[in-house]
Amino acid sequence: MSTELPRGSAPARLIARPLGRLVSRYWTVAAFVVAWQLWSWLSGVNQIVVPPPALVFTDVAGNVGAYLPDLGWTLAMSAGGLVAGMALGTGMAVAVWASRILSGLVTPLALVMRSVPVVAMIPVFAAVLGYGWVTVLVITSVASFFPAFVFVGSRLRAAPRAASDLMAVLGASRSTVLRLLLLPHAAPGLLVAFRLTAPTAVLAAMLAEYLMGGHGLGTLFAQSVSFYQVDRAWGTALVATVVSVACFVGARGVERWGITRFT
Repeated sequence: MSTELPRGSAPARLIARPLGRLVSRYWTVAAFVVAWQLWSWLSGVNQIVVPPPALVFTDVAGNVGAYLPDLGWTLAMSAGGLVAGMALGTGMAVAVWASRILSGLVTPLALVMRSVPVVAMIPVFAAVLGYGWVTVLVITSVASFFPAFVFVGSRLRAAPRAASDLMAVLGASRSTVLRLLLLPHAAPGLLVAFRLTAPTAVLAAMLAEYLMGGHGLGTLFAQSVSFYQVDRAWGTALVATVVSVACFVGARGVERWGITRFT
């Protein structure tokens, strides 16, 4: 008796639907890789300048152990800096809401820190804090605090008028209003900031590692370039890109879950 599944069967649909979504979302990535491979074949450019993607993928897949320690270090620095930076941004937003004096002091300082490029801050912080993991953590925190400061602050200032009036009628204190009304109302803004900041934190940590040395994907990239290991350098960039995209996708999932809960 034939065991062939009939056309349109449930298992086939279960496979076809996710595969169709995957192709519809990421076909441009596959097209880019194919175009990259064809260009490397047809252009005649030396592999020292631009290695073909097959060589890069082979190095990543065949030398996972060379990437994992530095990847783990970068992820730890980016996660720590992300948490610290978002906590700092949220605290500064609450401080600005609570005091006009602090608003006049904190807001210009936050704008100045946002206006200065991260790459220009690294030598300053390194000279003060040293060329170690503390500086990487601080740089990542500085790069992560501003979205939380902006989005949480805007939500704190845009509380529902009816709920604010009810709190005033009931004689609630400012701390009670903040705890029961404003912070829950600001949670979606914090989630948006988390989605925007998660991939940036990885790249900020990698940039600090690249300029200062030590550990992490940034240091691995710098060392690979110095020793003309072009496939390793491009592989490091590929790993960093994939991790950043994965962080964005994961943060977006957390944001969607949180918004359904807090709204």
